[in-house]
Amino acid sequence: MVTFKAEIERFAEMAEKTGWTYVFIPSAIANEIKADCRKSYRVKGMLDQVAVAGIALVPMGEGDFIIALNAPLRKKLKKDKGAVLEIHLEEDLDFKILMPDDLEVCLSDEPQWLESFLKLPKSHQNYYINWLNSAKTEATRTKRLVKIVTAMDRNWDFGTMMRDGKPREA
Repeated sequence: MVTFKAEIERFAEMAEKTGWTYVFIPSAIANEIKADCRKSYRVKGMLDQVAVAGIALVPMGEGDFIIALNAPLRKKLKKDKGAVLEIHLEEDLDFKILMPDDLEVCLSDEPQWLESFLKLPKSHQNYYINWLNSAKTEATRTKRLVKIVTAMDRNWDFGTMMRDGKPREA
């Protein structure tokens, strides 16, 4: 487990990351956690006295990473921008998001649908699963299941599926 201190920062203007609160993980420390990795991966450990698991290290280029700190996590930490965290991290090799039964049943109707889904990188499968699991009503969940099945039938990635049916900007 790697131990270090980091200041909580916030992006002012950074495309889709504008307004994100995060801690910066320099490449030297990231290499101690997982050597020579340049893509996102999951970690577990402690941020101050708060246990975390399955939290993503997001690459920022040159081997540097960030950990995004969402509002519920900042509330648990009782800290915000400018505060310093004591961080203890290691790679989370146990992190898995399981496919919901209803999604598996729907994708199993046609073998190519399930095959298309399972060919996706694990992180992309997780986009679909998290989006499906975030539905607040059964009606919304059903609509999302239909969209996912349609996307697999058309070999679409998550972004293409989400853009389908939306008006294009000129």
